[in-house]
Amino acid sequence: MPTEDELPETFHVTTQEQLRAVSNLTRHRIMAVLRFQPATITQIAERVGLAKGSSSYHVRLLERAGLVRVVRTRKVRGVTERYYAMSARAIVLPDPGEGGPDVLMRHAVADLEASPAAGRHVRMAHLRLTEEQFEQLGARLQELADEYRELSDPSLPDASLVFALFHPGSREQTEEDGK
Repeated sequence: MPTEDELPETFHVTTQEQLRAVSNLTRHRIMAVLRFQPATITQIAERVGLAKGSSSYHVRLLERAGLVRVVRTRKVRGVTERYYAMSARAIVLPDPGEGGPDVLMRHAVADLEASPAAGRHVRMAHLRLTEEQFEQLGARLQELADEYRELSDPSLPDASLVFALFHPGSREQTEEDGK
């Protein structure tokens, strides 16, 4: 079985089955549990707050879609215990297309709403940038996220970083969409 060091850097979601699997908020939270260390169905159920049967169901769907996999097993009182982990360090979703729902942002908002208010740093800035500045800022944000991902310690509490740098739709387009 592959070790943590043998994990591919990225897994590209390409099929409808994979997209359905990652689009579910419960499965998103299960993948968050498995992000830094393998876990059993029982451990996942405890961390996500689900019944073991529900956790098992969601993990099976993630495994069938190739997003998680068994990385080790052990016998406990005659029962084989499976440890699941992510299939890659990062999951890359397809671009939802113009006007399409962004799965990552929906999950990020749900996670933010469920987080304690005392542990949040939320800001929004409206900027006017040249295309070159826009690209530079996007690259710097990605570098910063990568730098801190390398510093991540599985023994520390989870922290999520979400950023979206985009050109908003025009006011006329937004008004048309609202009709």
